[in-house]
Amino acid sequence: MRGCHLKQLKFFQLNNLPIRYKLIIMFLLISILPSIGLGLLIDYTVERIIGKQVNENTLQLIGKVNKSMEFYVSNMQNMTYLIAFDPGVKQFLKGNDSGVSEEERENSVYSMHKYLQGFTTLYSEVAGVMVVNSKGDYISNELYARSPQPLTEESWFKEAVAGKGIYKILGKPGHRNITSHANYKEDEVISVVRAILNPDTQQAEGVVLIDLKLRVIAEAVKDVRLGKTGYLLVIDHDGGHIYSPAKPIIRDIPKQWVMEGSSGNFSQIVDGEKLQIIYRKSTFTDWTTVGVFSSKESALEVQEIRFYVITFVFFLCLLNIAAAIYLAHSMSRPINQLMSFMQKAESGDLTIRYWGEREDEVGKLGRSFNTMLAQMNKLLSLTELQGRQKREAELRSLQAHIKPHFLYNTLDTIHWMARKKGAEDVAEVVQSLSKLFRIGLSKGNDIIPLTDEIEHIQSYLVIQKTRYKDKLNYTMDISPDVQQLYVIKLVLQPIVENAIYHGIKERRGPGHIAIKAYVDEGSLLLSVSDDGVGMQPEKLEQLRRLLDSTVATPKLSEHDLKELREREHQDVLRSKKLQEQQGYGVLNVQARIQLTFGERYGMSIESTLGEGTTVTIAMPILRDIYG
Repeated sequence: MRGCHLKQLKFFQLNNLPIRYKLIIMFLLISILPSIGLGLLIDYTVERIIGKQVNENTLQLIGKVNKSMEFYVSNMQNMTYLIAFDPGVKQFLKGNDSGVSEEERENSVYSMHKYLQGFTTLYSEVAGVMVVNSKGDYISNELYARSPQPLTEESWFKEAVAGKGIYKILGKPGHRNITSHANYKEDEVISVVRAILNPDTQQAEGVVLIDLKLRVIAEAVKDVRLGKTGYLLVIDHDGGHIYSPAKPIIRDIPKQWVMEGSSGNFSQIVDGEKLQIIYRKSTFTDWTTVGVFSSKESALEVQEIRFYVITFVFFLCLLNIAAAIYLAHSMSRPINQLMSFMQKAESGDLTIRYWGEREDEVGKLGRSFNTMLAQMNKLLSLTELQGRQKREAELRSLQAHIKPHFLYNTLDTIHWMARKKGAEDVAEVVQSLSKLFRIGLSKGNDIIPLTDEIEHIQSYLVIQKTRYKDKLNYTMDISPDVQQLYVIKLVLQPIVENAIYHGIKERRGPGHIAIKAYVDEGSLLLSVSDDGVGMQPEKLEQLRRLLDSTVATPKLSEHDLKELREREHQDVLRSKKLQEQQGYGVLNVQARIQLTFGERYGMSIESTLGEGTTVTIAMPILRDIYG
C-alpha cells in the first residue's frame, strides 16, 4: 500500500509540473536518450571492430618482421652450404696437406681468407665467418681465438657436432673464446652454426660459425610502433631476448605466456596497467616475435573515432536541448497567454480579448473565450440596464404621486395668505419650499442646469435657517466658469442634510457649511464642507466601503448566477444600513451618479473627528442637457 501511495504521489507531482516542463522532458526523452544510445552503440561497435583490425594488423606486422628475420637467417644457412662445398674449405677440413709446400699452404690459406671475406663484403649483416676443423685449427676473415685453448672444446662447437649437419641458431653468444677485429660485443651479434660431415662416414670434419649483426634484426623490429608506447620484441625458444627496446614496458616475457600455438593474443595486467600482448612464432628460426602495447592505446583510430562520436553526440544533444526548449516554449506560450487572459477576466477585466490568429485547438479555445466574454458583457449590460430602469421607475413613481400643479397652487395660496397677514417669515419659507419642489420635479428631467441646483439648495438652506436660526450659517462659492454647466438634479440636498443633522446639530455653538463648485482636471467638482463633530475613523471607513460597493461590477465565478439573484436583496440591505447611519439619499446619490456617468465619478468623503467633514462630488463637464 505504501509503495502504491508513493507511486501515485510521484505521478501527481509530475502532473503538477507546468506544461512547458513536461514538453521539454518529453522532447529530451525522445531525442537525447536515443542519441546517447546510438553514440554508445557506435563506440562499442567501432572499438570492437577496430580492436579486431588492430590485432590482425599487428599479426601481419609481426609476420613481416618474422619474414625479414627469416630472410637474413636463411642467408646465413645458405652461406654455410656454400662454405662447406668450397674445395679449399674441404681440403682444410680434411687436414691432408702432406706433400704441399709451405708456399702453397700459405696461398691456400690466403685464398680461403679472401673467400670468407667476400661474404662480409657482399652481406653487410655478417659480422664474421669462422671455419674450424676437427683438430681445432680455424680459418676466419674477422674472428680469432682469444687464447690457445682448442676451439673444439667450445660449447657452440659441440652443439654443432651434436646437430649432425643440421643448421642451428644459437642466439646471442656468451663466454666464448672468440672475438673479432671489429670488437663486436656479445649482445650485438647472433651466432649460427652447422657441422660439416664426411659424406662417407657421416663424421663431423669441422664446423662453420657465422655471426649475424643484431642491428639488422633491430632495424626490422624497432621501427614498428604499436600505439604511442607499444613495441615489438623477439625472444628465442628458451625465452631469452633476441631483441628488446631500450625502455620496455615489461622487461621479461615468461615462456609459458607464448607456449600455446604458433600465434595468439591475450591481455595481462602488469604493475596495475592492462597490457595487450600479441605474438607469432617463426617455425624456421624458432623465435617468437611479441607485440606489447597498452589496452588504453590499442589504436589511435579508436580514440579519434571516439572523439568524433562524442563530439557529434554532444552537439546533437545541445541541438536537441535547444530544439526541445524552443518547441516547448512555442507550444506553451499561447496556452500561457490564454491563461493570463483568463486570469485578468477572473479578476474583473471583461474587456480583455484573445488576439491570436492560430487555427489549432488553442486558437479555437481563444475565440470561444472571446465569445464567452462578449456574452457575459451583454448579460452584465442587460443587468445594469435593468437596475437603472428599476431605480428610474421608482423615482418616477414617487414623482407621479405628487400632483405638481396642485402643490404649486396650494403653496402659492399659503404664501399670499401669509403676506396678507404680515407673516413675512412664513411667506419666505413657503416661497422657498415652493422653489424646492419646483426644481426637484423639473418637469421630469434628470439633468438640470447647475444654477437650478444651486437655487434648489439655497431654498433648502433658507428653510433650514428659519428652523435653526443662528445655529446654522452657510456660504457659497460658485466659480463663474461652471454656471453654464449641467448636473444631475438633487445631488447637493442629501449631502447638506447630512451635514446639518449629523454635523452642525451635534456640535456646541453655531456651525458653518461651505458649498463650492469648480472645475479641476477635466471634471466638475461640488464640495460640501462643515465644521461639525466629524466622524469616527472606523465609521468613516465603513461608509466609504458602502459607497464603493453601491454600483459594482459583479465578479464572475462559479456562483455568478446566485450572486446575480442576491444582488437586488443586498442593495436593499445596504440602503437600509446607510439610512440608519447617515440619513436617506446619500447612497441613492452615489448610485445615480455612477449609473449615469460610470464608476470613475461619484462621491469621496474626508472627515476628522472634532473638526468636520468634507464631501466632494465629481461629475463630467456637461454643457447641454444631452451631455
